[in-house]
Amino acid sequence: MLSSIEDSCEKATVEGSVKLATIWIIAVLRNERFYSLGELNATIKEKLMVFNHKPFQKKDGSRYSLFQQEKDFLMPLPKHHFELSEWRQAIVQTNYHITCLKQNYSIPFEYIGRQVDVRITKNTIEVFFSGSRICSHPRLHGSNNQYSTVEDHMPPNHRKDVEWNGDRFRNWAAKFGENTLSVINIFLSNFKIEQQSYKSCRALLHLADKYSAQRLEAACEKAFTYTSRPSLKSIQSILKSGQDKLPSSATKTPLSSEYGFARGSQYYGGDN
Repeated sequence: MLSSIEDSCEKATVEGSVKLATIWIIAVLRNERFYSLGELNATIKEKLMVFNHKPFQKKDGSRYSLFQQEKDFLMPLPKHHFELSEWRQAIVQTNYHITCLKQNYSIPFEYIGRQVDVRITKNTIEVFFSGSRICSHPRLHGSNNQYSTVEDHMPPNHRKDVEWNGDRFRNWAAKFGENTLSVINIFLSNFKIEQQSYKSCRALLHLADKYSAQRLEAACEKAFTYTSRPSLKSIQSILKSGQDKLPSSATKTPLSSEYGFARGSQYYGGDN
């Protein structure tokens, strides 16, 4: 209780000194005119130095001399400037990320489905659960829907995939042919989190072990005659049914476009 009273007294003394300095400096400068903020700040700094060197009325010394005696006992100022912050709430999604200000930040996967509090500053995103900080990220700026993902936030099965990456799958697929590589590129672009596509990529490329590299490449080529974005299931069906072994017509019209399926003139009897 005594400590609380002492703190209150010290707080009152400091606030009183700030009030005196403010009144004195404003009074001294009341008839001055300034043409820039820099000029005003420089003059205030000069007048503050004069105010701190003014002798006390009821005791020896000045505010400056008292500061010289006490400065060795003062704690250092914070290394970083105070930042204004904004608080929001978010739900941790099944991909162990939250969306905040149109950007995505990973959260330890144990909090999937939980509501968290998010403290937003100019440079930092801090996430709290039940009052405790569980993670932080440098704030993302620029284009929307970027991802900041920390490896330690991933579930164990995703963490195993860290040793894999898109380029490794692309290099593997390129050994089979350009059509297999094109399908892998589609799979990698299907998910916001690239790691979520690795299971499909691995399953596709392992089809070469069951059928052969040549048949996998042929199946991917055949799949592109049906759709511009083949799926793993469609390629598995082509291989299972042996459609990849059927010869392609030399005059076959492409069946797909960026707008969907497009039947050529042959379908409507346009050969005549």
